[in-house]
Amino acid sequence: MRGSLLSFFFCLFSIQIFASSILIPMDAEGQKNHLKAYGITYWVLTKQQKVQWLLNYRGGSFLLPDGENIRKECQIRGVSFEILSDGQAQSILDGIGSPSQNQEAVILEKAPKIAVYSPKGNQPWDDAVTMVLTYAEIPYEIVYDEEVLNDKLVLFDWLHLHHEDFTGQYGKFYGTYRAFPWYIEQKQQAEALAAKLGFDKVSEEKKAVASKIRNYVIGGGFMFAMCSATDSFDIALAADGVDICEPMFDGDPSDANYQSKLDFRKTFAFTDFILERNPNRYEFSSIDMTDKRRVPRETDYFTLMDFSAKWDPVPTMLCQNHTALVKGFMGQTTSFDRNQVKPTVMVLGENKINGEARYIHGIKGKGFFTFYGGHDPEDYQHRVGDPKTELELHPTSPGYRLILNNVLFPAARKKKQKT
Repeated sequence: MRGSLLSFFFCLFSIQIFASSILIPMDAEGQKNHLKAYGITYWVLTKQQKVQWLLNYRGGSFLLPDGENIRKECQIRGVSFEILSDGQAQSILDGIGSPSQNQEAVILEKAPKIAVYSPKGNQPWDDAVTMVLTYAEIPYEIVYDEEVLNDKLVLFDWLHLHHEDFTGQYGKFYGTYRAFPWYIEQKQQAEALAAKLGFDKVSEEKKAVASKIRNYVIGGGFMFAMCSATDSFDIALAADGVDICEPMFDGDPSDANYQSKLDFRKTFAFTDFILERNPNRYEFSSIDMTDKRRVPRETDYFTLMDFSAKWDPVPTMLCQNHTALVKGFMGQTTSFDRNQVKPTVMVLGENKINGEARYIHGIKGKGFFTFYGGHDPEDYQHRVGDPKTELELHPTSPGYRLILNNVLFPAARKKKQKT
């Protein structure tokens, strides 16, 4: 009996000596809470420790330094992990480094400082990004028009645009909700804020905000947007100096022939789109595929693109998942017409049969942007007043993983671009 105990303690001691890394697997079989795994990775980065993101290895796993505090944190948060010896970790890295493998190890160096552009009164469950950041225990700060116009974005590495309307048309909710108290109140609040900031109209103020965000990205910022913040942002840029709002939105008529005055050279992702003139229609432009698509819910999926991990690490990072097939979900802006996506923009996820892009990424100046169609990856057709999504019920959500890929993206060590 004594010999058995000695053998047990010797084995345990040996494991402690040779264990040098923690692997957080991100495949379907090895991980029970993918979303909180990102939170663990972010937490380790806040401790000034580096992490290796193993692209295309077991669903985009993370290799962390070993430590009792990290093990305990994984256990507390319910994140699956494996203890690796030096030899085991090196064997994995050697395999990933092989030219025959479409895999790569990317070093994550610093926890990015995160801002969410959102009205101050919104609750975390009003938006998929704030919901998943809260669930994954990744800290963020709220900014809105005042902070943006006062150049506070320079304090942040990553910016998410809440499902905002940058055109000044109050989300195009006029046709259905104009008599609702919440609509009237939000319109009054927006007008009061615009006046406080020195603008005569909300549309002018929102265009100024969009311009500041554009400059933030050009200067090296990372921007992520979902739902109506995607197309309305580009529309605001294209309509700089052009009044596209009808009288019920801004008190005066729109410019004559405003469609012909749009400047698509100013946009990030979209071109040649046609604006929706009808104020009663819940739509901004021809960019969105919501009303064009005829996809039954049970077959509504989109496919993530396959990139070279060694030559195209950026899109590969953004597509890391435990499945290449992701459930579709609706939004005011559900997806993007492929014909109106600029050729310089990468399509990361698409429904090829329907001719729609769901998830796109591009470079603007020194910075990056990602647009993700839809409102909530685990709420197929979210409506005003619907209950919030309980992410405890969806800890392995592939759709939410795409959001968190973007959150970690700025932490990656930047390589010199090839010329």
